[in-house]
Amino acid sequence: MDEYTREPCPIRIVDDCGGAFAMGLTGGSIFHAIKGARSSAPGYRSRIAGMAKTAAKNAPVTGGQFAMWGFTFSLTDCILSRLRKKEDSWNSIMSGGITGAVLTARLGVPTMAGSAFVGAVLLGLIEGVGIVINRFSAEQFKPQNPGFEEPAALPQKEPSASTVPSSNSNFPFGGPQMNLGGM
Repeated sequence: MDEYTREPCPIRIVDDCGGAFAMGLTGGSIFHAIKGARSSAPGYRSRIAGMAKTAAKNAPVTGGQFAMWGFTFSLTDCILSRLRKKEDSWNSIMSGGITGAVLTARLGVPTMAGSAFVGAVLLGLIEGVGIVINRFSAEQFKPQNPGFEEPAALPQKEPSASTVPSSNSNFPFGGPQMNLGGM
């Protein structure tokens, strides 16, 4: 399945990296704010201060981790698109696996293999759900049969003597003429 709405590769890498950073920063802010509120001293003011301090300290780190994942994934996806000369779901699945392996390379081969497997499975699930949603949404654009049958497919009736107009009929279009009273 070709994706015609995506940016070209050099721009896509920067775009995905920035989008992943923004997503990580937003989600990280929420996560670390809740974590900071739970671990701070009781009281309204101390909880708000703990939320702000923890979120400000840790959310940019989470955003940076997301950005690195987005950068590695997009870079790998562009390389695979270039090597395979097609852009399909397999590129994303393989990119997820390679990204998982690359980002855990310092932890050893068994961890790389596990992360590669998890990345490929997650991207496979995401791509599979995308395909299913596209198929179901495409159903609404299929031409509908309004219930009419093609005239050629209808059975032909044998003409009876009452329905066949006579050739010596005075009516030009087969219907009765009105007498307009002298006109």
